Amino acid sequence: MNRPQTILFDVDGTLITSGGAGGKSWRWAFNELYGIPADIGQFSDAGMTDPVVGGLTFKSVIGHEPSRDELAKVMEQYIVRLPTEIAESPGYQVLDGVHELLETLTQNGILLGIVSGAVEKAAQIKLSRGDLNKYFTFGGYGSDSADRAELTRMAIQRAGQALGNALDPKTVQVVGDTPLDVKAAHDTGAVGVAVATGHFTVAQLKDTGAEHVLSSLDAKEALPVMCPPK
Repeated sequence: MNRPQTILFDVDGTLITSGGAGGKSWRWAFNELYGIPADIGQFSDAGMTDPVVGGLTFKSVIGHEPSRDELAKVMEQYIVRLPTEIAESPGYQVLDGVHELLETLTQNGILLGIVSGAVEKAAQIKLSRGDLNKYFTFGGYGSDSADRAELTRMAIQRAGQALGNALDPKTVQVVGDTPLDVKAAHDTGAVGVAVATGHFTVAQLKDTGAEHVLSSLDAKEALPVMCPPK
């Protein structure tokens, strides 16, 4: 097994859990603007990008497709509230093995990036409390594209820019906890690494056709996949 040149990590459910802080922030945003404490979980699925989540929730609770300005205002309010909800969330945690794994991968010279449906600012806020931003210098985000495959493609391009040459997607691993993460990896020609730390089981993730399926990011399980001996 060859070592990847770059590994791209999803955020929510893969590196951290926010303890519901994201959903509370969306609820606050809709309530602040429209007097409706909307529950995004009723209208969206895990792995969707923030623009899609915001748009689907808006249409369901307000009754029409949001204009660009309407969606922007909701997302702005969401971002305004998110730092408070993240800081105060009793359920926030960095998932098991993450710090050790990222440290080891970095020491072994593997370039790390983010692929997240969250807009860039939201992803940074979520990672900050866990002191994880230091491991990542680039990424692809929901603020780049509402399409998960496209933002993953952009992250791969940015990895190539950081390394000084275009990357073969086959040398890139995309790590996430949902079938949408695996689909985005395959749509871009990258290697899908699914981890059962979110809402999906190992068996469900195996059905996605992911090249690797892990029960967690514990280094003993993840390192043979992400950093095999040369």
